[in-house]
Amino acid sequence: MYKISPPISRLVKCKTESAGKSYGTQGNKIGNAHLKWAFSEAAVLHLRGNDKAKKYLANLQKRMSKAKALSVLAHKLGRCVYFMLKNEKVLDENRFLKR
Repeated sequence: MYKISPPISRLVKCKTESAGKSYGTQGNKIGNAHLKWAFSEAAVLHLRGNDKAKKYLANLQKRMSKAKALSVLAHKLGRCVYFMLKNEKVLDENRFLKR
C-alpha cells in the first residue's frame, strides 16, 4: 500500500514552536515537489466540467485570491487521497465539497 500524506507533498507549512511560543512557519521545501505539482494539476483537472467544484472554488475566491483558492483545493484533494488510500474507500464528492 502506498503511503502518501499531505505534509510529504508540500501542501502544508511546518510550524515552529518552542516553549509554547509560535515562531511562524519554516521549511517551505520540506516534501516532494513532484507530489505537490501532481495534486495541483489534479485540482485543475477536477474543475474541468465539474460545476459543483467550480461553485466551491468561486466560494473560496470570495475570501482569497484564485491562486490561493486552487492551493486550498489541491491541499484538500491531497488529504482526500491520503484517507482514500488509508481506508480503502471511494471518493464521496458531496462530502469532499462540503465545508
